[in-house]
Amino acid sequence: MRFSVNIPNFGDFADPRTVARTARAAEQAGWDGLLLWDHVVHDKEVQRGKPFGDPWMLLTAAALATTRIRLGTLVTPVPRYRTEQLARQVATLDAVSGGRTVFGAGLGGPVADEYGGFGDTVDRAVHAERLDEGLGLLARYWSGDRVDHAGTHYRVHDTQLLPATVQRPRPPVWVGGFWPHRRPMRRAARWDGAAPLFADAPHGVPPRPDRFAEVVAYVNDHRDTPGADFEFVAGGLTPGDPGAARDIIGPLADAGATWWDERQLQTGGSIDAYEAVLRRVEAGPPAL
Repeated sequence: MRFSVNIPNFGDFADPRTVARTARAAEQAGWDGLLLWDHVVHDKEVQRGKPFGDPWMLLTAAALATTRIRLGTLVTPVPRYRTEQLARQVATLDAVSGGRTVFGAGLGGPVADEYGGFGDTVDRAVHAERLDEGLGLLARYWSGDRVDHAGTHYRVHDTQLLPATVQRPRPPVWVGGFWPHRRPMRRAARWDGAAPLFADAPHGVPPRPDRFAEVVAYVNDHRDTPGADFEFVAGGLTPGDPGAARDIIGPLADAGATWWDERQLQTGGSIDAYEAVLRRVEAGPPAL
């Protein structure tokens, strides 16, 4: 199992220099990745008055401050972006980091604020269609080949985006979504990883191993190439005591998790506080 640190792109972490310091500390403490949220306002009432940073600029700062750890988003709401712009941003980060980018994708939310607040549709069926079509387009853009596309939501005529991504054929794509909804996990099965969320395990709360095992079994049943590398991401907040952390993570590893994503409790008041996150980062990842 590998271990990442999860931080939002607002509050203290809206500052690229703070994200760079966090990434450097994570690498020095032995973590394997740094994953950022991708929001423009999140919940406007809850986060009103807080600064937000562009996740790709923040991750670029992290890339320049590190040499080893994986860097990416968890998750980027593909339907909220223009795919050509997003393809450029990810390819640039992959170049700057020397091929260390992970691309987490999903529908994103809150829907009323992040979509409806900017005049976009709040129809989740439309968002899901854009996500599927958009992911296919991103993979083609990242290849460096010429692209012609006439789809339901996107049109492209004889366009080539260079440079291609450093990672070939593209950066790994991890797809997020809420279980027990099946469609997001069937979508994940077509890519490189699954990052399931659970209604009974809010952000920062570890999922139940039996529920996580359900996701692993379902995704594996729907993969076209079961033998290929595939990641299953579990997350939550672990205590500093190694034994207690093992009691949380060990059963999830047995259930099939390949990454543990360390997340502050969303209701704990310190999710976007640098000092609180830094203390956990400097303590190092859990040990199995």
